[in-house]
Amino acid sequence: MSTDTILETRQLTKEFKGFVAVNRVDLKVRRGSIHALIGPNGAGKTTCFNLLTKFITPTSGSILFNGHDITREAPASIARRGIIRSFQISAVFPHLTVLENVRVALQRKLGTSFHFWRSERSLDRLNERAAELLHAVDLGAYVHHTTVELSYGRKRALEIATTLAMEPELMLLDEPTQGMGLEDVDRIKRLIKKVSAQRTILMVEHNMSVVSSIADTITVLQRGATLAEGPYAEVSANPAVIEAYMGSAANELQGAH
Repeated sequence: MSTDTILETRQLTKEFKGFVAVNRVDLKVRRGSIHALIGPNGAGKTTCFNLLTKFITPTSGSILFNGHDITREAPASIARRGIIRSFQISAVFPHLTVLENVRVALQRKLGTSFHFWRSERSLDRLNERAAELLHAVDLGAYVHHTTVELSYGRKRALEIATTLAMEPELMLLDEPTQGMGLEDVDRIKRLIKKVSAQRTILMVEHNMSVVSSIADTITVLQRGATLAEGPYAEVSANPAVIEAYMGSAANELQGAH
């Protein structure tokens, strides 16, 4: 495994009672890059993410991270190695403040999450780092707001801050712009580009304008198998990819800038 490759799958396969959801996928994610997984609905993208983070176990094949075989490791072990995932649905605590949400993530990193007997003031030492992370995702002005008050796009930015608090080496972002208006999409797109400066990002994303503008490499899945891989210009011109997307989605694929 090349030192330039942070994550690699070899013939990764997942079957559910005879249905092959992921079919012998060979994936190589280059260190320091933004790598996008795209494909029509049902292509196996989220199942692939679930395999990488060990929410489900592969039927066959292997997963390597920094040259180590992690195929049989538990989700907590994967997270400790530095693979941290966000989900399609925003996963923040709505009735905590924005600062408190990030503090919870920092506390998990410290390993003191269940020290219920400690005064809340014992967490004040985390405030400075939490504030730094919030500034990094352009939420510095919302530190003391209750999370439920935030727009959907800013909740997703907060989720990225809590993911950053876990000090990921590889961030897996599952549909980071799903359900957003244009303004929020642009904000999250800029944010992903910004936080990618010091880490590797693998993301599942339907929005082709996002993929075309920030992804270094794109892997197209269809029916659980790799259909094409390469930079956006190459992939979007591939006849097999255009056929797989069909109609309006194909137009969006070719027309995104």
